[in-house]
Amino acid sequence: MTQNSKTLMVQGTTSDAGKSTLVTALCRWLARQNISVAPFKPQNMALNSAVTEDGGEIGRAQAVQAQACHLAPHTDMNPVLLKPNSDSGAQVIIHGKAVANMDARFYHHYKTTAMDAVLSSHQRLSSQYQVVMVEGAGSPAEINLRDRDIANMGFAEVVDCPVILIADIDRGGVFAHLVGTLELLSPTERARIKGFVINRFRGDISLLQSGLDWLEQRTGIPVMGVLPYLHDLHLEAEDAINQQQVASDKQQLKVIVPVYPRVSNHTDFDPLRLHPQVDLQFIAPDAPIPPADLIILPGSKHVRADFDWLLQQGWDKAIQKHLRYGGKLLGICGGYQMLGEAIHDPLGIESAPGSSEGLGLLAISTTLAAEKQLRNVEGELAFDQGRISGYEIHAGTTIGDGLNRPFCHIDGRPDGAISDDGQIMGSYLHGLFEHTESLNAVLSWAGVASVESIDYHALRERDIERLADLVEQHLDTDTLKQMCGKADE
Repeated sequence: MTQNSKTLMVQGTTSDAGKSTLVTALCRWLARQNISVAPFKPQNMALNSAVTEDGGEIGRAQAVQAQACHLAPHTDMNPVLLKPNSDSGAQVIIHGKAVANMDARFYHHYKTTAMDAVLSSHQRLSSQYQVVMVEGAGSPAEINLRDRDIANMGFAEVVDCPVILIADIDRGGVFAHLVGTLELLSPTERARIKGFVINRFRGDISLLQSGLDWLEQRTGIPVMGVLPYLHDLHLEAEDAINQQQVASDKQQLKVIVPVYPRVSNHTDFDPLRLHPQVDLQFIAPDAPIPPADLIILPGSKHVRADFDWLLQQGWDKAIQKHLRYGGKLLGICGGYQMLGEAIHDPLGIESAPGSSEGLGLLAISTTLAAEKQLRNVEGELAFDQGRISGYEIHAGTTIGDGLNRPFCHIDGRPDGAISDDGQIMGSYLHGLFEHTESLNAVLSWAGVASVESIDYHALRERDIERLADLVEQHLDTDTLKQMCGKADE
């Protein structure tokens, strides 16, 4: 079989080696040359997700990669999404729609069905775009997962595509990672790896050259380039929480966010992290809860269990004290549900059927339902009249008198609630900080006297362009073009 020249795959020696970053960079680099390209991740495990134009759900990393390609996100870009809801189980989402909750053992047997979804999506993208840029998951050397693999070499073998292997030198052991990964692959899998990329290098590149020469001599595989450590790079994380902030000498609003065991869509807070007037802190389990101007309760994949955790950590008492001192409180999606009087799960959507009392700070109650609500929305803030846009991903239906004072109006209907004293707000809307008007309105409500506007979309575009520049400057672009079947373009 002739190797598929339309599909190029990036695999990593470890999680967080730089797969998502390199795929984003390559997507924009190809798009700059007017080559139509689409991102693709066969299987993703992440609690950060995005809503697509076709009304489904995919990992946020693929949504960013779609932006790098100048495309709207589509479910074919991430046909299998796993959203963990316990230490051994996850909600399985196929082509954007939840199909079941499965434990790890059951899902392992389900992979043959999931592979059908993966291949059908890949075939559709291949028929529409000149290049499909694929991101692997974790490491291809996880030998306990090789049977029925759909995320790494199992996929590459079926579609017959070349692979780039990326490793992170910043964490040390880069040569062991690369050589060790090769040693654990089968001969046919090793033959697929056409080049190495070393990521996040700091220092004098000449001091690395002897190691690069040894690596090429030992493996017979070329090093396609060494990417430097890029300071102040801000791309939405697939799952790990990014604590990095912009340096600022301005007086800042202190914002704290609890990190539940099943916190979801914490990328909601990236625009706050990057705002020069905000000091955002994610508060880890068992960490002291510091004083703040604003507390935000984020989304959750397991609302009742995460609410129990919140109580065990003493957040209910901290929130009451915070409110007594005049602080502001905002809940998003699952966090919004926690602000109400009760959360009911009669069907056992998240765990055993039952109900939990909420914080009782808003006159609302929520009942979890089988069908998840997925939609991109636009509207207007009720307390400021500023424009708002974002997306909804939730399984709850909320009712109560608190809805008579909504947070916003989206697509002609009210959403969320505001307390009578205006100190507490909640909404189902994810991504509300990405829109400049809504970000400014929330910061003003929280206590910033004169808000400095930032354009989050422009910041993300700037960093995507910076990544594409790195491809031009540090990678073997002639070989990359050959691998994509574009050597003469």
